[in-house]
Amino acid sequence: MKKLLLAAAIMALTVGAGAAQTVRLATEGGYPPYNFINDKGEIDGFERELGDELCKRMQADCTWVKNDWDSIIPNLVSSNYDAILAGMSINDERKKVIQFSDNYLPPVPSAYVGLTADADVKGGVVAAQTSTIQAARVAESGATLLEFATPDETVAAVRNGQAVAVLADKDFLNQIVADSNGELVFVGDEFALGEGIAVGLRQSDNDLKAKFDGAIQEMKKDGSLNTMIKKWFGEDARVF
Repeated sequence: MKKLLLAAAIMALTVGAGAAQTVRLATEGGYPPYNFINDKGEIDGFERELGDELCKRMQADCTWVKNDWDSIIPNLVSSNYDAILAGMSINDERKKVIQFSDNYLPPVPSAYVGLTADADVKGGVVAAQTSTIQAARVAESGATLLEFATPDETVAAVRNGQAVAVLADKDFLNQIVADSNGELVFVGDEFALGEGIAVGLRQSDNDLKAKFDGAIQEMKKDGSLNTMIKKWFGEDARVF
């Protein structure tokens, strides 16, 4: 009996050692084409496809969680999930709280959008999503910052006259401007902020960071990451 119990214990340990790691991935679900909820009610977009591919290369079982942007970092730190893929740019302020993987998107252009091309983005009221690098830029620019919890609310603020313009990732604004039938236009020149977009991780999760880094570097090396970027952001997108 003791031999049988010992054999069973050894088998259980062996199976456990070979089991894939479960990684819980969080995203906002409201920032296309980075991430959004499709017609089936599922998380979709560039980061969904990327996250699934990274997990495959890491040999990890992954589950997805939708979380509001304004609490996405606190809930990571509280261990409600293990990683963030949500169009999050690397910057010094966030590095005080979390760590980042290698970037999976180069520094992406930000842009202003308003009702007219001469909107006063330096001295007027400018909308931005709360806790973003764009909100920080507006606050430093001399304009009056008007913050909202969701990206859709920032665009609505321009349409209803609360703000003269919105500042956001140009990749997010492109389709909105295209679908506006001339109501919305880009204001001024685009510019890059931050150090690129990456996976957000707890500062203690160095092993998980190493796995994400390895998978991202592998995708950069074999060209599959650039292919995926162009699929979702167009042939003119910035690539590695």
